[in-house]
Amino acid sequence: MIRFILNILWFIFGGFITGCLWLLGGALLAITIVGLPYAGAAWRIAGFAFWPFGKEIVPRDVVNGQGDLGTGALGFLLNVIWFVLGGWYIALSHLIAAVAEAITIIGIPFAIKDLQLALVALAPIGKTVVVRR
Repeated sequence: MIRFILNILWFIFGGFITGCLWLLGGALLAITIVGLPYAGAAWRIAGFAFWPFGKEIVPRDVVNGQGDLGTGALGFLLNVIWFVLGGWYIALSHLIAAVAEAITIIGIPFAIKDLQLALVALAPIGKTVVVRR
């Protein structure tokens, strides 16, 4: 029940906008052929951004038990390109939001989720969202 309440509050006070921006970013990336690998990652992050409580972002090879293109050398290269072209300022925006949220005691759980979004914004390729039990 607590997760549900936190997700509703998150959605109302910024999660909707955050998720929509990640969806929009993914759509813009999908328009370009070069951006297709990033579009899927952005859409996975959007699902997390809408309802983050009760979910966790983990490397895909931990979930699958084996590596794939996104978790190997190609994934590393794609993450470097992502970081240079835009990941750092997306992460910075989530970091600024986290600092503002952490000022109040009530905002601390939201700040933690924004910090998780900042970390995944630095290198989204090879990551997936899993539901915690």
